[in-house]
Amino acid sequence: MKSFSEMVEIQGRSLWSRNAVKGVSLRGERLKREGRKEWRQWNPRASKLGAALLKASQIGLLPEQGSNCLYLGSGHGTTISHLHDHVCGANNHLDGTIVAVDISSRCMRDLIRLSKSRPGIIPVLADCRKPQQIAPFVSHRVPWLFQDVSQTGQVEMFIEACKQYLAEGGTGLLSLKSASERDTQGAFDHAEATLLEAGYTLIEKIDLTGWEEQHVLFHVVN
Repeated sequence: MKSFSEMVEIQGRSLWSRNAVKGVSLRGERLKREGRKEWRQWNPRASKLGAALLKASQIGLLPEQGSNCLYLGSGHGTTISHLHDHVCGANNHLDGTIVAVDISSRCMRDLIRLSKSRPGIIPVLADCRKPQQIAPFVSHRVPWLFQDVSQTGQVEMFIEACKQYLAEGGTGLLSLKSASERDTQGAFDHAEATLLEAGYTLIEKIDLTGWEEQHVLFHVVN
């Protein structure tokens, strides 16, 4: 068993987060009990962060418990819910926050519903390409920023977001889908070169093949 924190573990070949809302399975994922603890299976095929945790060779992908986090491209909230297990815990007893940004009104409805049972999640309907739309919800620079936005110009969008919101020494995670870029073949090399040129320290480049095709997650420090 490999433990990332008291809230996230690899057990056997599976990734699990300690369920902050006992008895509730968000997407039909398996639940299991260990004494007073309940764990939810974290499906790496439905979560880039989950896949990266299983494939990373370096530590530091997850934020500290109780952190303020910014998640760009939140989707329907699958990964957000597992991140909440770790960052916030039951009834947000860890006092964390996750600003969850997405441009889709359908996704936002799901995120709002999720936030009602998981305090600490702050759903924001906004365009990630326009940082000024997010600014009212992020009062201070955050120590952890994740971007999973399948649009052309993902790297430049990530760098701009980090300039605006990532604290010095903070962790930035970019989930890059090569098929969304104009130069599909050179997308990952371009991304690495651009991040380094912008002054970020590259901790690891994680190929998500096997869980997510044509995806690489870049782990950088500001």
